Amino acid sequence: MLAINIEVMPKIKLMGFVSYPNPWIHFKRTINEHILYFIKSGELHIRENGVPYILKKGDVFILEPDLEHEGIEKHACDYYYIHFEHPDMKSVEIPDLLTLARHLIVEEGAEQSGPGSPLCYFPKAYTLSKNSQPLSFHAMNDMLQLYRRKYFNRGLTALKLTEWLIEVSREHFMNALQADPRNNSKSFIKVHALLDYIHQNYAGKITSSDIEQEFDCNYDYINRVFSKFTGHSIMRYVNLIRINHAKELIEATHLSFGEIGYLTGLDDPYHFSKLFKKYAGVSPTQYYKRHRGIT
Repeated sequence: MLAINIEVMPKIKLMGFVSYPNPWIHFKRTINEHILYFIKSGELHIRENGVPYILKKGDVFILEPDLEHEGIEKHACDYYYIHFEHPDMKSVEIPDLLTLARHLIVEEGAEQSGPGSPLCYFPKAYTLSKNSQPLSFHAMNDMLQLYRRKYFNRGLTALKLTEWLIEVSREHFMNALQADPRNNSKSFIKVHALLDYIHQNYAGKITSSDIEQEFDCNYDYINRVFSKFTGHSIMRYVNLIRINHAKELIEATHLSFGEIGYLTGLDDPYHFSKLFKKYAGVSPTQYYKRHRGIT
């Protein structure tokens, strides 16, 4: 797996698209930057640091800096390539993919006590799903058009590349969770949709009847399924999201607690203070003073 700090933009050095209708073999080289390959058609047979890879349509592959790579067989191939530098991107060992997937997809929004981790994880070699391949080819073409226009558009290309890597990461971890035999695929999809719904609507009122209507299901049933996947009941998760946002507002603004409660869907001051202390362990005033070093 590779991990990249998405709060730091990559520096695009070179981007392009090549088409080899006749069999072609990649040349041998060692380079001091990352190179991303995205295969549109055909096959690319390549070896990096002694490890062979066979890349086909829909495959994403990232070569790492200072590792020798070379072609190992001739094949016709069309592919996009992006050469880029990044000061905080590295290879990492992931001992338990499912645990990381659950944390990133299901748990992170509820458990974090501040901004989420800036690290985005994605596989070094990955085959995009058939459903996402057309969108990814379109996105890659858009990036290439941006890159070719003017020099300053390389910044926009870097932003688009970061967004694309996040989407690849998201798909990879979603697929890992759905492939877990302990998970019911339909239930997981519904829980994931409910997580999106909560994150989009937590600042307003969310009721059991709202959820039943939105997802056309019995609330008690979906609450049991949600608890199984996330470790929290629906309403506990909603309140965790609200309090985490309240913490961010206390840290980053000088809004009154009444305004913060209103912005996080907890417009009753007493209820906001009580809930904040329950989930944060301290009152909003204590949290404010602690964050700003006030004694």
